[in-house]
Amino acid sequence: MTYQALSKSLGVEIEPQLLELALTHRSYAYENGRIPNNERLEFLGDAVLGFLVTSYIHDHFTDLPEGELTKLKNAVVSATALAEAANKIELGKFLRLGKGEEQTGGRHKANLLADAFEAILGAVYISQGIDAAKMMVDTLIIPMLADPDSLRENADPKTTLQELLPALPRYETTFEGPDHNRIFHSSLYVEDEEIARASGKSRKLAETNAAIAALAILNSKG
Repeated sequence: MTYQALSKSLGVEIEPQLLELALTHRSYAYENGRIPNNERLEFLGDAVLGFLVTSYIHDHFTDLPEGELTKLKNAVVSATALAEAANKIELGKFLRLGKGEEQTGGRHKANLLADAFEAILGAVYISQGIDAAKMMVDTLIIPMLADPDSLRENADPKTTLQELLPALPRYETTFEGPDHNRIFHSSLYVEDEEIARASGKSRKLAETNAAIAALAILNSKG
């Protein structure tokens, strides 16, 4: 896969050196003489994304109060939503990762993909300006707002579940395996009843997956 292929999927021409920088995770930078990484571009892209999404939500969800607008904005710029957008352009294939991240599935980690997506957006803004950045956001992010309820649920399933349950859910999480390849198992309880269980490569992911499983059970019951 070439950087040209990525630019083509974005529909935007980005300066090659800038695109390479946007794809450079700090783990790769550290292992290669502490070269520059994509964190500054991520910082810029986060600001550009926030402005464009906030503007769109303000103009199109005119019946929502400020608090609900904030929740919707937070959902669409969450790591879960941005990772989904990153996967649409197969961004993980292009990342420059250190050996540790490579070995632990960094190309599929939601937070890492979300950060890289923001870095790419920052690079698009520098290369082609706000109109090109808006085109990228309109293509890959805005369509998620067609189903805001599902978006909020997927972005923060633990909070969504908590709002639906009569009592505060409790997570009991254990793990197995060596430090570099641990698998976490989480059981979700309401009072003394186990509602769902799930696994993941981190405590947070296992608990999130358990919440998603519990939401699926609740939804199936109508």
